[in-house]
Amino acid sequence: MKNAPSSTAANDLSASVRYLKGVGPQTAEKLARLGIQQVWDLFFHLPLRYQDRTQIVPIGSLAPGEEVLVQGEVQAADIQFGRRRMLLARISDGTGLLTLRFFHFTARQQAGLQRGTWLRCYGEVRYGQGALELTHPEYHEIEPHQPLPTDARLTPIYPTTEGVRQATMRTLTDQALLRLQQPSARADFSAEGVLDGLQELLPDTVLAQLKMPPLAEAIHYVHRPPVEASLSDLAAGRHPAQQRLAFEELLAQQLSMQQLRAKNRAQRGPRIAVAGALRQRLLSQLPFKLTGAQQRVVDEVIHDMQQAHPMQRLVQGDVGCGKTVVAVLAVLQAVEAGYQAVVMAPTELLAEQHRQNFAQWLAPLGIELVWLSGKSKGKVRTAALEKIRNGEAQVVVGTHALFQQEVVFAKLGFVVVDEQHRFGVHQRLALREKGRQQGSAIEGSLWPHQLIMTATPIPRTLAMTAYADLDSSVIDELPPGRKPVETVVLQDSRRDEVVQRVHQACLSGCQAYWVCTLIEESETLQCQAAEEAAAQLTEALSDLRIGLIHGRLKSPEKAAIMAAFKQGEIDLLVATTVIEVGVDVPNANLMVIENAERLGLAQLHQLRGRVGRGSEKSNCVLMYHAPLSEQGKARLAAMRETSDGFEIARRDLALRGPGEILGTRQTGELQFRIADIVRDQAMIPEVNRTAGLLMQQHPQRVAAIIRRWLGDAARYGDV
Repeated sequence: MKNAPSSTAANDLSASVRYLKGVGPQTAEKLARLGIQQVWDLFFHLPLRYQDRTQIVPIGSLAPGEEVLVQGEVQAADIQFGRRRMLLARISDGTGLLTLRFFHFTARQQAGLQRGTWLRCYGEVRYGQGALELTHPEYHEIEPHQPLPTDARLTPIYPTTEGVRQATMRTLTDQALLRLQQPSARADFSAEGVLDGLQELLPDTVLAQLKMPPLAEAIHYVHRPPVEASLSDLAAGRHPAQQRLAFEELLAQQLSMQQLRAKNRAQRGPRIAVAGALRQRLLSQLPFKLTGAQQRVVDEVIHDMQQAHPMQRLVQGDVGCGKTVVAVLAVLQAVEAGYQAVVMAPTELLAEQHRQNFAQWLAPLGIELVWLSGKSKGKVRTAALEKIRNGEAQVVVGTHALFQQEVVFAKLGFVVVDEQHRFGVHQRLALREKGRQQGSAIEGSLWPHQLIMTATPIPRTLAMTAYADLDSSVIDELPPGRKPVETVVLQDSRRDEVVQRVHQACLSGCQAYWVCTLIEESETLQCQAAEEAAAQLTEALSDLRIGLIHGRLKSPEKAAIMAAFKQGEIDLLVATTVIEVGVDVPNANLMVIENAERLGLAQLHQLRGRVGRGSEKSNCVLMYHAPLSEQGKARLAAMRETSDGFEIARRDLALRGPGEILGTRQTGELQFRIADIVRDQAMIPEVNRTAGLLMQQHPQRVAAIIRRWLGDAARYGDV
């Protein structure tokens, strides 16, 4: 028969699920939607939760909120009419009465619920109309006074898709687990991974030290927990069997990052070892001295640039810590060595701020800077592209337009990517490729050095996981004289008070921001909200000079408004969240954020970072619209309690998880099936140690672990 399993396939865990009993073409297609194509995929498709069907609970002892297995005799069953037609059946076991409520039912189902019929039911107990009830319970008829055996284990509830029932998932998993009891004796540690069995890939010494069960034992436990298993531990993901699987998944991700790091170090980069004359000239012209943290990070970057492999360094620091100056000093090293440097930002406004800052610092040094954005058109664009191509442009600043095919560099040696989490991985890879393409015949193909900057501090555990392929620097010191921003949280019912406070502050010579947050996922509506707010404030504060900036303005208009605000020609700037990063106006020391509960912690912290950049005391007012969700309360409380970006990042990670913090476009490599960075952060140092041990002592196991857990996802980290 064409689809009959061979003796090999019958025991091969890498075989198609089509070889399992009950899986035809249609079921196989539905399982594929769940990521289940091979038998061993079932092992890693873990239960969402568990039900305890191991004992029958007396009806008289039930409490709301419990999921229970009960049995009893049908006392009555009838249809209740009203706004909604429903079937109600009442059962009793002699200790109490329980109602079964069905909103969807058939005539056959109704006929089966005759008085005197005995049922065994499972469901969640709720308060009904004056009595406890189960809504749409699972049930089947049983023989009276002849107890049937209950389940011997906790019942797993799996993630499913349309057309795949829980019973189907349990039956298929049973078949897969039966195969796991008879693994192949031969372990294949090929580059493709283990192909003929679910082999134990962690050394015995590691398992013993960590006091973790072997993989097969852990898989058996999480799929079929025994009666005595702790439901609370399983629900929280704290059981040793779950932790064993989470550890190996984190290990696979860490190994893939370390492989990328090793791959990067094997590539050739431009060795930039110059005296630093340009850097010293700029330092002598600056009106301030670098902080100790800035100088330390500059030294780390310059050391990396002197190596023969391309630098891949992440520089993170709180808002206002001076990352841009560090980037400029590194750019000057590349320019002095005869290479071009490029600075890329995710938004027009931030890129424009970089253009202004870099031009201010580079022009006195006689360095040619070229600007390129998506809105560069006609002759201006053509001239910019030509200067980039012939090498006349020593430094290029722009947006994602730098990725475009017609942008060709003469000798690109240094790349700065700001707020890199906003770019997709393929975009960042495209920019690196531009540097690699233009190596000379003598030099060969060289990868440019890459400096990644973020003003969103990343919690240490997340950085150790998501950015393990990068060297990391932290600017953990603010320039002297900076005072913490005092933050207050007010309900929007006090809006008139806030308006008057802004009025008084501006009349005393200060400047202020009034930020309108995103109302819907529509830039148009967001801009309309800002326009309405500006009109209302202009009417209420007619003696103030009020400006408006939002994302739909053309770049020259935005630049002109920001320039006027910076020069003190505007008292109050009404803005959308386009001012989140890059805007530096030291005299602006008051910010009001409307509907602050709509924003995440990181964005609130970034916005607040626009004030407090001068020597005067600064304030931030977070206005919210009641009622607040629990998460909204936690976010606003964090903003009020601390101005430490790393503490805010830690709380943000706990509230939102890593995906949202890093940005969904670039977290393909961080979509864990089992592990949870917040829950499992305590094991990450041990994961890193084990990864190093495997790379050094068991290299043949590395590819197998990566393949088992990441498959093709590992490729996304190669940027």
